[in-house]
Amino acid sequence: MSENEAVGSSGGLVPITEGEWAGWSTWQGDAFEQRAGPFYEKQNADGSRVTAFRAEARHMNGAGFMHGGCLMTFADSAIFTIATDALGDSHGVTMNLSGDFLDAAREGQLIEARGEVTRAGGKTIYVRGIATADGTPVLSFTAIIRKVGPKKT
Repeated sequence: MSENEAVGSSGGLVPITEGEWAGWSTWQGDAFEQRAGPFYEKQNADGSRVTAFRAEARHMNGAGFMHGGCLMTFADSAIFTIATDALGDSHGVTMNLSGDFLDAAREGQLIEARGEVTRAGGKTIYVRGIATADGTPVLSFTAIIRKVGPKKT
């Protein structure tokens, strides 16, 4: 599927086969993330996961830098990619998300997020990560996810 076909469609995680995002996947069924990003994700050969999107003019604030709310929205999406294995067959909701802005992101830059689960047990998952713009750290974040039940099939 091309990246243009994926955006706005209904459904689950689908692979992108053409364009800049070939080899990545995106969540078709999350209309908010599609409009905010769209955000893409993939699993690397080492098992780590990365989430990314390309910064566009619509993501910028009045000063021409990426809006902080856009970065936090991206981090909120990224924590679920980072916690995929810990979530298993459960859905989750964000209980807490904190971020420290480190630098400005600009239009055209590749925004990526990586991280780790620092603790998981029962219904609670703790995540920390960093978002970068063309490799420069722009946001560090920590989050707590609460599992809320099995995923619908």
